[in-house]
Amino acid sequence: MRILIGMSGGVDSSTAALILKEQGHEVIGATMSIWGKKGIYKKLSEQSSNLLPKAKHGACLGPDEKEDIEAAKKICEEIGIPFYVFDCAEQYEKIVLSNFKKEYMAGRTPNPCIWCNALIKFEALPQLAKANGIRFDKFATGHYAKVEFDEKANRYLLKKGKSPNKDQSYFLNRLTQKQLANILLPLGDYSKEEIRDIASKNGLSVASKADSQDFYEGDYNELLNVKPKKGNIVDTKGNILGTHDGIWNYTIGQRKGLKISSEAPLYVLELDNEKNEVVVGFKNKTFKNELIASDLNWIAITKPKENFHCKAKIRSTQTPVAVEIRPNEDFLTVEFEDLQKSIAPGQAIVFYKEDIVLGGGVIRSCN
Repeated sequence: MRILIGMSGGVDSSTAALILKEQGHEVIGATMSIWGKKGIYKKLSEQSSNLLPKAKHGACLGPDEKEDIEAAKKICEEIGIPFYVFDCAEQYEKIVLSNFKKEYMAGRTPNPCIWCNALIKFEALPQLAKANGIRFDKFATGHYAKVEFDEKANRYLLKKGKSPNKDQSYFLNRLTQKQLANILLPLGDYSKEEIRDIASKNGLSVASKADSQDFYEGDYNELLNVKPKKGNIVDTKGNILGTHDGIWNYTIGQRKGLKISSEAPLYVLELDNEKNEVVVGFKNKTFKNELIASDLNWIAITKPKENFHCKAKIRSTQTPVAVEIRPNEDFLTVEFEDLQKSIAPGQAIVFYKEDIVLGGGVIRSCN
């Protein structure tokens, strides 16, 4: 089989390419360049003297992505496969960064990696490769998850990876049936330790390279590029406790950096865009048991019409917890069996049945 694999310059995608080649496939390496030379990228590059000292290289988006591209190129040479670079900066800005800014300005906390996977990495990148005359049968990445075809349901299934502490199915919850039908995820049955061991035994230069920790190297305010907008920090009764320079500087559950004296630690409970207020309260107020989710994408099942029970997680590192789903026309209500701390609007909620991803959506509000 002829396989195009997305290469990041890290150990996971590099070892995935090696595994596929050793399985006898004809493998082609491809990297997406998402740091452009125009628009927001140009502005950020002009500020690079301020940006780079703060940056911790290892993020996906940054002016020094050329280092990762060179690393990916070197790995492809080591493995003995061809290598291509495709410019996805324009698509990345229009889709990922525009959504990132819109959500933050509305007082929500987005997850850019999920949108990048669904619309850039698994969509724009393979499309650009085909448009440039590269022929391939499947597209692969180094994600720790699995894809299987369920003949009974006549659907492709997305499943958790073998290792619970490395499973990345949460980040792939927006993949469609069409995308799942055309991808391979060769690391689904491996642990991170096993992948590093394979890379080391085969002499790959990235065997001990650290994992990416974030999607952007600098301060998020540099991406938002907005002027400070003063407002009040209030308690749950509306009493003014302090001021802020923009609700986008805060996230739900945040404790540090509030600069407010109190008898007990205060946490961010709500970001009110209409009133331009940051609402804070004590720890007991951070727990909720119900949320509303929209922008739903169902993978293992068709759009549900009846209430049902399953498990869900509201952050990538969480162990799935028991929930009841109550569907409506364009959204659904999710009630948790146990109280959940710091549910953040804008983040993803992903639904599971054992190791199968049923689907996912975007958290809009919580009660």
